[in-house]
Amino acid sequence: MKIKTKDLSYAEVQKLPFASHKNPQKPSAFFAWLIRFLAKKELRQVGFFCEKEGMECLGKEEPCLILMNHSSFIDLKIAHTVFKGRPLQIVCTSDGFVGKEGLMRRIGCIPTQKFVSSPSLVKDMLYATKRLKSSVLLYPEASYSFDGTATPLPKSLSKCLKVLQVPVIFLETFGAFLRDPLYNGLRLRNVPVHAKMTYLLSPKDLKEKTVEELDTLLRDRFSFDYFRWQKDENIRITEEFRAIGLERVLYRCPNCLAEGKTKGEGTILSCSACGKKWELTPLGEMKALSGETEFSHIPDWYAWERSAVRDEIANGTYRLDLPVDIGILKDRKAIYRIGSGRLSHDANGFVLTSDDGALSYTQHPSASYSLYADYFWYEIGDMICIGDAKTLYYCFPKDQAFPVAKARLAAEELYRQLHS
Repeated sequence: MKIKTKDLSYAEVQKLPFASHKNPQKPSAFFAWLIRFLAKKELRQVGFFCEKEGMECLGKEEPCLILMNHSSFIDLKIAHTVFKGRPLQIVCTSDGFVGKEGLMRRIGCIPTQKFVSSPSLVKDMLYATKRLKSSVLLYPEASYSFDGTATPLPKSLSKCLKVLQVPVIFLETFGAFLRDPLYNGLRLRNVPVHAKMTYLLSPKDLKEKTVEELDTLLRDRFSFDYFRWQKDENIRITEEFRAIGLERVLYRCPNCLAEGKTKGEGTILSCSACGKKWELTPLGEMKALSGETEFSHIPDWYAWERSAVRDEIANGTYRLDLPVDIGILKDRKAIYRIGSGRLSHDANGFVLTSDDGALSYTQHPSASYSLYADYFWYEIGDMICIGDAKTLYYCFPKDQAFPVAKARLAAEELYRQLHS
């Protein structure tokens, strides 16, 4: 999938009006049917089924809030299928509206900026549930998992549930991440997929429980490890491309500690600095082809990388500074490419400047609990996005070997340090 882009100077982008707010639109029954129709073939291929728990408590026409874990593009197909007949508004990233806002609104999508505080989003969700009598689908993690484990949840989520005061449904997928992990570049694997739909909280529960109790409940629900689940369920992934792109997650070599030197090809991850190689086995484990296997479990390797970033922050040595191509989202009509610049990141936050000196944007570490970073974003390249409720800046490292995952880990750790 591609996105509309346009070359403009930063001065020209500055003259453009900001995207105007619009109330959610009642979702089209035709487009909901079309999505289900187009989803049938893939869901049949993966043997999809859905378990239900307590769903008899939800009224047939009662609006609800659906919280769903975010694994891959199949999530949307699953949601429309299992909630057939129920008007569904979908909270989605604002860049998904670029060049197709009318269509997205007819589908029932509500735009928001990832990892940016947005009071208007709660108002839009209230409008959808109270005025339009629609249910709302929310991916509270906001971004796909890099390593198959849960990503941080916004601290405002529990407060949002209390404001909405509608039943909360939890929809969890199993196998969706393994079928199409973000790092693997849209290469689909032959993996069975199913889901479990649970009536999680009633309006009465929301009134009686404290924010802290809701936080604990949500953290427990959004706690998973799909590589461990793969091994426990003995799911063998035999495709020969399964390690392609794995360096996007496992960017630091545990043998020589070099960063940005690993490369996933076929079923092998190798380090060009020291020559060590690991196989990604059919059961999703890493196995050194010679010597010690430092981390057989991918989330353990990723957690070790996080600890290394945490140490760099603690001893004052963490710093990112790299040349980037810059795109700007301001009015949802296009991503405006303004040329090259530099992106730096340290304990003081992000600084983005354009080469011509026209753009200078800073973002404090307290601005967000995580970072919008993505792989092969809209077929352009790996990307780091910063910005605020009005303007987003998409930074594409000129050296595409740079691990954007490290920037995301650092942003999360810096935020955590400030709020611990």
